[in-house]
Amino acid sequence: MKMNKNVQGLIFDYGGTIDSNGKHWAEVLWEAYENNTVPVNKIQFREAYVYAERYLATHPIIEPEDNFLDLLQKKTSIQIKYLVENGVLSDNGKTSAFSFAISNQCYNFVRSILKDVKSVITDLAEFYPMVLVSNFYGNICTILDDFGMAHFFNEVIESAVVGVRKPDPAIFSLGIKALGINPQQVTVIGDSYSKDIVPAHFIGCQTIWLKGIGWDDEETVDTSFANNIITDFADLRNILLS
Repeated sequence: MKMNKNVQGLIFDYGGTIDSNGKHWAEVLWEAYENNTVPVNKIQFREAYVYAERYLATHPIIEPEDNFLDLLQKKTSIQIKYLVENGVLSDNGKTSAFSFAISNQCYNFVRSILKDVKSVITDLAEFYPMVLVSNFYGNICTILDDFGMAHFFNEVIESAVVGVRKPDPAIFSLGIKALGINPQQVTVIGDSYSKDIVPAHFIGCQTIWLKGIGWDDEETVDTSFANNIITDFADLRNILLS
């Protein structure tokens, strides 16, 4: 499938797309665990990662004013606490240092990624209105402000605020409504085939799948719902600006 040239607006995912250039956040965090020699294996880490994500979905400990470093510190603290409580890590006074080091490495990783991403989005913003649609914790606007990106988006649709989460197509319908154009004129860009590309396709949008280092079976799915597949955020220039 190829992109229809009749593109009048863009919907972006945030986490895993804008902030990590397609690299799943579990992989970003695992790399930080390895670099900081946290004595756990990947299976143990994945269990802690899933636990923390589920905990954050049911416990509103992320405050709207939390920036991304605040979020990372809270998230990694939950992961480390889980590993200690389940006997994987010893509570020997190093656990808080692990959380601090992991959070800072991941925060600096995002800042480095955004240098190139912001350049691409700046170019796209000259030609397209843009909306952000994200499964997030209620603080995405603070994060966008922190990284100097809030001004790019006409509107931000955040799951914790609107009460709808991907892969429910309804959250993308809110993004289309914010753009004020027909679904066929909207291109959705995201890193998750199942949560971004499939629901966007079924409500009539065009799609670009940023295929990076994924999670579970993302690399083996039927990719026919993606109009274009890219492996680098900068590839958007070739599709949307050529």
